[in-house]
Amino acid sequence: MDELLTITEISKKLRLNKTDTYSLVNKGLLKATKLGSLKVAASELDRFINWSIGKDLSNLDNPKELTS
Repeated sequence: MDELLTITEISKKLRLNKTDTYSLVNKGLLKATKLGSLKVAASELDRFINWSIGKDLSNLDNPKELTS
């Protein structure tokens, strides 16, 4: 069974503030479920982390590949 994590827990794991974490959800980059409050499955967090490797997410409307 997949563990559901709160936005606060996700924020701590990603080392982001909650506003930025909510932005990831609102932009559809991180999928959440609303059960009272927003929750994110641990497997979805893993998917997001793997997807985001090598990306510049400073503009969430236009994620880009990192270039050196």
